[in-house]
Amino acid sequence: MTPNKMASNPPTLGLVLAGGLARRMGGGDKALLPIGGETILDRVLARFAPQCAGMILNANGDPARFARFGLPVVADDIPDFAGPLAGILAGLDWAARHAPEIEWIASVPGDCPFVPRDLVARLHGARVEAGTMLACAKSGDWRHPVAGLWPVALREDLRRALMKEGLHKIEIWTGRHGVALAEWPDKPVDPFFNVNRPEDLAEAERIAAQYPDR
Repeated sequence: MTPNKMASNPPTLGLVLAGGLARRMGGGDKALLPIGGETILDRVLARFAPQCAGMILNANGDPARFARFGLPVVADDIPDFAGPLAGILAGLDWAARHAPEIEWIASVPGDCPFVPRDLVARLHGARVEAGTMLACAKSGDWRHPVAGLWPVALREDLRRALMKEGLHKIEIWTGRHGVALAEWPDKPVDPFFNVNRPEDLAEAERIAAQYPDR
């Protein structure tokens, strides 16, 4: 994204969600898996970081394994791997403490190697047009609620939902506040293709080789 395009959006902190357990991959960090000679996280950051006023990484466990990326690593405050909403809350809390001038966070999953280079601008555009507080991505027929835009102002509401209600499903919580959809085509490459299983990793290798500009 060019500086002018980024300047047209409110300052937005980028949050990469890498706190999952990766059960279908046999455990470990999906974001650190290699595709075409670089990790998925390298690919995510190359596309996402230029769109954002700063970057943080949500991950649990020893943060040293991500040291080479030079990013703040923020763990979930909600125990027992409460899902992506816990990671989003951790990011909102970090922003409130360390970047109080920033009112928005955009999040992406740490296993999406082809995340769009215009994600943040399109999310902001969708929420302004719809008059909602929240926005998420859609490609083809599929919504991607983890690729979303979150106002820091809603962090206490989210904390109550997680801690008092035990609510972990993103779309139930976002539905309470209204969520706009920013849409992308899913052909020839779904920009929100994610690596969940070993066969997905092989498919990502194929896509990266066939469409190097993606």
